[in-house]
Amino acid sequence: MELETLETNRLILKKFTPKDFNTIFENNSVTKIREILGHDTEEEYRREKEKYEGGYATYNRSFAYFQLIEKGINKIIGGAGFHNWYSGHRRAELGYALKNDSCKRLGYMTEALEHIIPYGFNIMDLNRIEAYVGPDNRASLRLMEKFHFTQEGLLKEHYFWEGKMDDSLVFGLLRKDSVYE
Repeated sequence: MELETLETNRLILKKFTPKDFNTIFENNSVTKIREILGHDTEEEYRREKEKYEGGYATYNRSFAYFQLIEKGINKIIGGAGFHNWYSGHRRAELGYALKNDSCKRLGYMTEALEHIIPYGFNIMDLNRIEAYVGPDNRASLRLMEKFHFTQEGLLKEHYFWEGKMDDSLVFGLLRKDSVYE
């Protein structure tokens, strides 16, 4: 299976689509799936399998997910990309995460998003990128500022996290307002 890749100074960004996940889960053993997707634990695999079995995409919604692979050691350190991608409306939600605290505050996510955001506008033909950020998530708030997202609102008790309902700040970035126009 040949996956599209982007390359940064320190990272390889390997793109996965719903079709790729179908191929992976339908043609590989659990051990091989965990290797391909970089699952360090059985719990990570179980969560991914539940997402797969629940259906990653619907008739009008899809995603484009990039693994963040550290060059040199070829280790998966996280992921970033677009979910809730409504191609007909030319909008998607940006999501990202690093697997371990040891990878945080080293600029990896900034480096990845410098390539993923323009990919959304220029390759996926997005007009709007949305992001939902917890009010106390300082690292993500800094990313929103760095990439010139505009805070558009607050959704109260928008998501369940660590045993409680939490709010989300709503951010948006329009193609015409981005540096990638």
